[in-house]
This record gives sequence, structure tokens and C-alpha cells, in this order.
Amino acid sequence: MIDYIIVGSGIAGISFAEIALQNHKSILVFDNNSQNSSRIAGGLYNPVILKRFSEVWNATEQIKFLNIFYPQIENRLNVKIDFKLPVLRKFFSVEEQNNWFIASDKPNLSNFLSTNISHNLYSGIDSPFGFGEVLHTGYVDTALLFDSFQKYLQEHNLFSSECFDYSKLNIESNYVSYGSIKAKNIIFAEGFGLHANPYFNHLPLDGTKGELLIIKAPKLNLDCILNSSVFILPIGNNLFKVGATYNWKDKTDAITTEGKQELLERIQELLDCDFEIIQHFAGVRPTVRDRRPLVGSHQEYKNLHILNGLGTRGVMLGPSLAKSLFDNIENNTPLDTEMDIKRFIKKR
Repeated sequence: MIDYIIVGSGIAGISFAEIALQNHKSILVFDNNSQNSSRIAGGLYNPVILKRFSEVWNATEQIKFLNIFYPQIENRLNVKIDFKLPVLRKFFSVEEQNNWFIASDKPNLSNFLSTNISHNLYSGIDSPFGFGEVLHTGYVDTALLFDSFQKYLQEHNLFSSECFDYSKLNIESNYVSYGSIKAKNIIFAEGFGLHANPYFNHLPLDGTKGELLIIKAPKLNLDCILNSSVFILPIGNNLFKVGATYNWKDKTDAITTEGKQELLERIQELLDCDFEIIQHFAGVRPTVRDRRPLVGSHQEYKNLHILNGLGTRGVMLGPSLAKSLFDNIENNTPLDTEMDIKRFIKKR
């Protein structure tokens, strides 16, 4: 009997798998690559919601933990996936500068917003009012993370590319079985695929479609993450990842002309250099109406658990949420009530 079956190997599934492995637990991960929102995500971690100048929920705790977590994964996989880069917000007016200084005085934001206006000159960007710098930021190369982690699991016989068939799952009081496999617990981390899960599909997981571009801009010498109406992230060889759009109605992975046009218009607001589109991606983020993740155990079946609803900030949320769920299962450590799925049971 193994300790954990994990369904899904996006950022939620990988985070839980890594926590379990660190604690010497046996695992088997199922993923048929049907969900791609984690793979194409920007991978940014940024503790501030710049649109509203507010702190990301539990940002301090999440940043502290990811600075421990990702180096451990890098050590396991022998790859570099975590890149510390400043996030710069381009100012379009003196009023925006003033709003930045007001926000930087807030107690919960003072550790994250620099009070120095940056006047770095980047070719390809007209910036007469300078930039504000967000601290403790960076990005995770999500595609490399998923490919490398999946390869590691395959090499150690901890991975199945089989499409998980919920009808084959048998639940006993102290374990679950799936074919010939027995496990003490099962973790469902399917992202937007949750809607096919008969045990947790009553939860209000919405989906927010996002589209991204890879552009080539040889005259743009950007060594930071530019974040304004869109983010522009340098990924090497004059290539930049640009995103993202937000569509609450379309729940498909299909790229759209409307999404591309929206991104192009926003890029042109920020850059004054030529660029070309190299690739265009789309995926559905697993978002929740109350903007909090879905973490916890099934009300009736205590060995069925969920780790989902990471939304647009998966690389920040995933590691600390996985640790919280693991500690809850193994040590009965209470979950934060804002993430615990019990909040919806009460409402029902």
C-alpha cells in the first residue's frame, strides 16, 4: 500500500508530490496532460495586486515558503527553474507616482514596494515618469518544471499517463483502491478538470480563460518583469512572454483573434519598438468565486482530499497550500478557514 495517489501534475499536484517525497511518503501521480493552464502560465510570483494596490492573500507566508521550496525542487531535479527578477510598474503620470508612494506607506505593503522611483532606461520603452519596483518577485519556468518533474516521476516509476477513471475508484474506511493499487489517501489536483470529479464537482470552481503570447523584440533590452496592463517577461534570445487576458465566459483552450488583439493593443501601449508574434497560447485557470483556493477533505470520505482553485497565482500559492494540506492529513493541523472547503458545506 502506498501513501498517496495524486491526480494531476500541474503546480498543485507537483507541490503536493514534492512535499510528500520530502517527508518520505510513497506516491503515484496520474496525469494525461489534459489540463494545460499550469504549463502555459506566466509563472510570476508577485506579492502585490498592482491594480488595487493590495497585498496578495497570505503573501508574506507564501513568499517565505517558496524561497525554501523551489530550491529544494531544483536540487532534486538538477535544473534551474526559479529566477529572481524585479517587477517594475511603468508610471504614465505624476498621479500614478503619487499613488505608488501612498500605497508604499501602508503597513502591509511597505515590505514589498520600493520607495525609490527607478529611472532605468530600457531601449524599446518610453518611460518619462519612471518605474515603481516591487520587491521579493520573480518567476518559475513552469514548462521546464513540469517536464523535469514528470521525467523524474517516470524514472522512479511514480507516474501514470492513464486518464484517471473515477468509476474504478473504490473507497474503504482506511484506504482507497484503484485497480490493483491501494493507497491510504488520494489527492485530487485536476485544475479545471475538477468538473468531471463526482466527489468534488459540487464545489464552485469557476474557470477564467487566459491567453498569452511569445513575442520576439530584438531592440527591447529588458532585464526585469514589466507589469502594467499586461506583464512582459524576458525569457532569453530576444523572446518575451506576454500576458494575460481574462475571459470569464469561454471555458476552452482555443486561442482567439480577440485575445490576440487585446494583447497586441496593450503591448503597443508599453513598447515603442518593433516585435513579432512567435507563439500564441490559451488555457483555463482554476478560479473560485470568493478568490480563495479549495483545500480540504471530503465530508463523507475522509481519505479523499482536494487541492485546487489556485487561480492566477499558482506558483505562489501551490507550495504553501500543499504543505498545509499535508500537515492537516498527517498531523491534524487545522486548515485556514478561508481556504478550507468546509466554508461551502456551511453555506449549503
